Amino acid sequence: MTNMKNDLFIRACLQQDVERTPVWMMRQAGRYMAEYREVRKKHDFWTVCRTPDLATEVTMQPIDKLAPDAAILFSDILVVLPPLGLDVKFSPGPSLESPVRTVLQVNELKRFDVQQELPYVFDALRQIKQSLNGCASLIGFGGAPLTLAAYMVEGGKSKNFENLKTLFYQEEKAAHQMLDLLVDIQADFLSAQIDAGAEAVQIFDTWGGSMPREIIETFVIPKIQVLIEKVKRPGVPVIYFMKDAAHALDLLAQTGADVLSIDDKISLSTAAAGIGPGPALQGNLDSAVLFCNKDIITREVQKVLDAVPKGRGHIFNLGHGILPNTPVENAKHMLDEVKRLSAR
Repeated sequence: MTNMKNDLFIRACLQQDVERTPVWMMRQAGRYMAEYREVRKKHDFWTVCRTPDLATEVTMQPIDKLAPDAAILFSDILVVLPPLGLDVKFSPGPSLESPVRTVLQVNELKRFDVQQELPYVFDALRQIKQSLNGCASLIGFGGAPLTLAAYMVEGGKSKNFENLKTLFYQEEKAAHQMLDLLVDIQADFLSAQIDAGAEAVQIFDTWGGSMPREIIETFVIPKIQVLIEKVKRPGVPVIYFMKDAAHALDLLAQTGADVLSIDDKISLSTAAAGIGPGPALQGNLDSAVLFCNKDIITREVQKVLDAVPKGRGHIFNLGHGILPNTPVENAKHMLDEVKRLSAR
């Protein structure tokens, strides 16, 4: 980290002393920015993900305009599915023409060489690292095994996850086989991102918290434990974000993550009490607050800062991704206020 002009994010992840609370936003590069919308007028989503110059351009847009303490690679958790033989279309949400629903289909899934199949991800990371020039930390990311499996089995987003749950209850061996394969692929993928310059990695488990506690205990936490163990390196924080995890806070503590990202359904003080001592916390302003006036944004930022237990490492973030119609000036105000209010 000696070449970093701004390593606040990494220090907070590792629970080292910081001058103020670092801040960034999930979905930081995206539709709320006019510059991003201009890029998307010319290129579809997959093209932006798969073209390092474009991925670098959109990753840097919020860095240049908002000055967060971390940049997150512009990509998608589902980039690992096409190399598995699963065609993914975005219109605008993801959909798969041939979901994985049978034991035979699970058996046909094979591990692949991430360097060979996903070189554009690593090329983009190297370019972004150079563009950042130490002004912010670089975060790589991937999907958690359960969340990837949810898309693979359901064929897209789902409210009830009946196909995935049926697989878990009815074909437990095949379910473990699929999740174990995804652990191995994601371990390769995240490790290669670190090799390409990522200074931290975040594992997104968007649908993990939608599962009953018994499924989380059996099919989520043990896989995350193995994945994090495979990926961990000294000085490179691993962040785990399970959305809707209020019923499983004690289980999150078992993952081995350096940082647990908390959604906006509970306060950080409640999360800290449920998790117990250990990892740093990330979060967790309600994204909708950014549609309010600036006085309200300031008030709510202060509430989040006040909810962090004294001495606990904290990275300020939203409780989920920034919403597409968010006024950019309000996002900027939030970042500026985190920096001002947390300075010590």
